[in-house]
Amino acid sequence: MFKAVFLQKNEQGEFKASVQELDESQLPGSGDVLVQISHSTLNYKDGLAICNKSPVVRQWPMVAGIDGAGTVLESAHSGFKPGDEVILNGFGVGETHWGCLAEKAKLKGDWLIKRPEGLSAAQAMAIGTAGYTAMLCVLGLEKSGVKPENGEVLVTGATGGVGSIAIVLLNKLGYTVVATSGKPEQAEFLKGLGASEVLDRKLLSEPGKPLQRERWAGVVDCVGSHTLANACAQTKYGGTVTACGLAQGMDLPSSVAPFILRGVALKGIDSVMAPLAVREEAWCRLASDLDLNKLNDLTRTLSLEGAIEAAAEIMAGTNTGRVLIKI
Repeated sequence: MFKAVFLQKNEQGEFKASVQELDESQLPGSGDVLVQISHSTLNYKDGLAICNKSPVVRQWPMVAGIDGAGTVLESAHSGFKPGDEVILNGFGVGETHWGCLAEKAKLKGDWLIKRPEGLSAAQAMAIGTAGYTAMLCVLGLEKSGVKPENGEVLVTGATGGVGSIAIVLLNKLGYTVVATSGKPEQAEFLKGLGASEVLDRKLLSEPGKPLQRERWAGVVDCVGSHTLANACAQTKYGGTVTACGLAQGMDLPSSVAPFILRGVALKGIDSVMAPLAVREEAWCRLASDLDLNKLNDLTRTLSLEGAIEAAAEIMAGTNTGRVLIKI
């Protein structure tokens, strides 16, 4: 038996999220690696699933948790053996395949990477998909030629998991970071992470002109909609905007003007199905480039039983930073 955050929906469509004891025989037969999960985390997508706010879950019942770190117990995969320390992010886990907000998970070895040296399981999950996505955004800016000397980098939705870790990473790499947030009381918190300035998100969240005053050498956008459109309109000639979120909306009410008149590049960032080589590069960089003291400052640790209440806080927009779940 093992404990898990279990999501159920009956024939009448009634939804329930609870911590339950499940039998190992219920674990998915499609997995070829059994992992003892020691830590997981809560991301925005976990909040959507646990609070039934969006059709994230596509098979029922479901064990929640798109992230997990732990130790291999059994393996039929050639790349892993008992005792290996592994990390899982995405690949539809917690959506179509039972996830990692659980004491045990049966996963496909093709989805796993070995935890890099320099990161504990707890640190890896304090980073989680949010921090891994932030690193993908930073890599996207670097590979597009955005350098610290080019000017300011904007991070939207800065108090969330992706935004907060993006600030820490960019600051350590020498970039001047400007953050946007709808939580003015968190301005000093964001400056402590490395933001040089904190702007009210309202400055970007309303409809704006197709081209605006050039300011940003690069952008990490976690918000979408008008915020992303305005960020593109304010990006300098030849700059790059990385887009990884939709907290404001999935729409993009923009024009082609920034792209054809200023050569702005809009780079989409996908964390769910990224190839293993990309994942390994991102996690290697996280192990070397992330200020772990600052990571600790923006992380709170809860038990498995606290995950459901914390998911509701994420959906209400009252959570700041990262939520680590110690199994």
